[in-house]
Amino acid sequence: MQNVINALRVLEEVADRQPVGVGELSRALGLPKSTVQRSLRTLHEAEWIRPAAGEVTRWQVTTKALHVGRRAELGLRDVALPLMEELRQRTGETIHLMVPEGDAVVLIERLETDKPLRIVLPLGIRLPLHASANGKAVLAFRDELPVELPSYTGTTITGRDALAAELAAVRARGYADNRGEWRSDIAAVAAAVMGPGGPVASLSVSTPASRMPDELRPEYGKLVTEAARKLASAL
Repeated sequence: MQNVINALRVLEEVADRQPVGVGELSRALGLPKSTVQRSLRTLHEAEWIRPAAGEVTRWQVTTKALHVGRRAELGLRDVALPLMEELRQRTGETIHLMVPEGDAVVLIERLETDKPLRIVLPLGIRLPLHASANGKAVLAFRDELPVELPSYTGTTITGRDALAAELAAVRARGYADNRGEWRSDIAAVAAAVMGPGGPVASLSVSTPASRMPDELRPEYGKLVTEAARKLASAL
């Protein structure tokens, strides 16, 4: 049983850090290199990982993990859609469902507002963890910050201390917000959908920046946090 657990932990760490070598995995997981090496061989034989760019010493996940993840996403969507619709009815705004994937969150479902002024993000778009409401909602419950914190707008948080303080505030109030940090014309509030091992998804209310004044954020934050908790319980 322990061998299986070790292999799954190694697979998760490869997905987060790819491409990654044995030494880095050993340090991150607190496991001996020999144990990590055995898990890597097993995962490679089962076609879950492959050498990165032909380098045997560095590894990345294969599309097998992607296919399994997509099937899991279908189940997640089925459970989430009624709650997303309820959230849309209560706010009148666009609702996004995103899942963490490496150093980003990926949009897998959306319900759009019926208001004429809207901002439409395509399904499959990747948003940075540090510069989006959905990303910060997930990042608040991770142990490490992204290695790089690029700037996208004048309000993007690019300092590590400032970001750590922001994430502490997210944990305290239960939701994250975005004040034009990825695109200056978008505002959002988001909450993490928690699973046994951490965030499995995030839900957000997304609007044009002009439609989310400061006094509205706590109200939308409360609603999205409630919806995320209901989704976590349903899952």
